[in-house]
Amino acid sequence: MRMREYQQLFDLSGRTALVVGAGSGIGEACAQGLAAHGARIICADLDVEAARRTADAIERDGGEAKQLALDMRDAASCTAALKEVGAPDALVITPAINVRKRASDLTDDDVRRVFELNLVGTFRLMREFGRAMADSGRGGSIVVFSSIRAQVVEPGQSIYAATKAGALQLARTLASELGPSGVRVNAVAPGVVETPLTAQIKNNPEWYAAYAAKSALGRWAKPSEMVGAVIFLCSDAGSYVTGSYLVVDGGWLAQDGRFTPPL
Repeated sequence: MRMREYQQLFDLSGRTALVVGAGSGIGEACAQGLAAHGARIICADLDVEAARRTADAIERDGGEAKQLALDMRDAASCTAALKEVGAPDALVITPAINVRKRASDLTDDDVRRVFELNLVGTFRLMREFGRAMADSGRGGSIVVFSSIRAQVVEPGQSIYAATKAGALQLARTLASELGPSGVRVNAVAPGVVETPLTAQIKNNPEWYAAYAAKSALGRWAKPSEMVGAVIFLCSDAGSYVTGSYLVVDGGWLAQDGRFTPPL
């Protein structure tokens, strides 16, 4: 490859990216970041007005975007989205919910609610759009947000962690099945990120500080710090990366606690 070709590895001009959960948090940041690299963005969210605000912000900055109402928990909504969008070049799936209770206190309804969005909804999108991307003959990239909780847990995280581990295994399986069609599938694993999902922790100073201290960098991440991984995986820079678990956690998984022994 020549220098100019290397310079273009992250260029997404002429490509379409469907970002699910684009109304806020990590999804919003990913939509803006992908647009900044030239992609046409479809901002999908259950809250279509939030998706519209993200799309409008992208267009004000010179990008191309539109909003789409999408409820991952509803099969008909996903089918309608597929009919409208067709096969995108990239699909980024960010939404998730959590119910923080000890496993013995979880109700069947708690389990159903978390599984229906985090795992069933995620799988539904991966299946439908993955099939369309494979059939298009153009290939493409699917990025699903897992979590460090796919690997490590704490009290109150059982059902959330199970769904995030499940999302990782779905990504790996679809990477294997869709690889021959040129569709790459990868999982991004954030550590602690300041989003609406983590507002409960952020509002508790002791809890917030404890999580910050657990990472090697000693702080929480901003949603924008997840964008680089997504652009890499959606672009030609990641053309030989599939089935991966890309950890973006400030060193949380790399170290065993924050105690510094007297060496």
